[in-house]
Amino acid sequence: MNIKCGIVGLPNVGKSTLFNALTESSIPAENYPFCTIDPNIGIVQVPDLRLNKISEIVKSNNLIPTYIEFVDIAGLVSGASEGEGLGNKFLSHIRETDAIIHLVRYFSDKNISHVSGEINPNNDIETINTELLLADIDSVNKSLIKAEKKIKSGNKEATKWYKLLQELLCQLEKETPIRNIKFIDEDLLLIKQLNLITAKPMMYVQNTNEEISPDNFKSISVAIGEGLNLNKIKICARLESELAQLDSNDREALMKELGIEESGLSKMIRTAYDLLGLQTFYTAGPKETKAWAIKKNSSAFDAAGIIHTDFQKGFIKAEVISYEDFITLNGEAGAKEAGKLRLEGKEYKVNDGDIIHFRFNV
Repeated sequence: MNIKCGIVGLPNVGKSTLFNALTESSIPAENYPFCTIDPNIGIVQVPDLRLNKISEIVKSNNLIPTYIEFVDIAGLVSGASEGEGLGNKFLSHIRETDAIIHLVRYFSDKNISHVSGEINPNNDIETINTELLLADIDSVNKSLIKAEKKIKSGNKEATKWYKLLQELLCQLEKETPIRNIKFIDEDLLLIKQLNLITAKPMMYVQNTNEEISPDNFKSISVAIGEGLNLNKIKICARLESELAQLDSNDREALMKELGIEESGLSKMIRTAYDLLGLQTFYTAGPKETKAWAIKKNSSAFDAAGIIHTDFQKGFIKAEVISYEDFITLNGEAGAKEAGKLRLEGKEYKVNDGDIIHFRFNV
């Protein structure tokens, strides 16, 4: 399943440095706006300790984790929705992503300029979010014009579509991101056609070289009008980039010295995974143990289709063992003996961590 997250923010907030840390690469990260023009793309493994533990039990020859694609997108400036800076390119690249990672500068460094001349996270967040709202307002207005023409031609469905567009426009003009509005499933399918930027899930990442209190970030949550239930984490992109360049032993030693139990990158990747509403199920055997990304609340029938369309077409049953039972009972044989291997049908809702073997007709 192809998963793409776009890293966005003002120029010189550390997007390219963060991207280098994520992908262990060395793209330019210079002290001037628009160092990144064309988006840089990297495939990053989702940290997953369960995969190793399952593999140890079944003695797999190969481990295949899930991955997320990260895109380092050019810095946005005020007026981007009207074409300022690299605005048009920036916005088109965001539309191609599944989720947005909004990187906010908290660090002070006299050698790295700020596009507005001062470090002010609240203003930076407001600038980005305003431009994304304006871009969506423009998209909805264009769709309204098209809908009006269809109504005049007697298209009955166009009237319903027009009313929904008016509701979207009203909310956007109130500075409400579409992701914060609840719609019925039927309307969500229609809205998806617009590919609105503010409909995409977003997480905020503080890029800092200082300790920032939780209360400080809480005040920012209020300032941007998205409530307190934001996906937000703190990270030092420069430190993470340095850690990424070390071999595993030196990295572990430095992290232990600094009192870091888990890297900020691992937290960010897992948060992005959860932000997209994803969970993991596994297939396991001597040949390979593989992690599969699937939307939460998906059925066994959906899971079968992710592996192969033949599994779905010929679906008979799914043999399911929970991760906890698989580990505690030392694999499939122990789980089966203890009555913890279950036969489930198409409608079974897959749980995070399930180890599944599909029975199917060819």
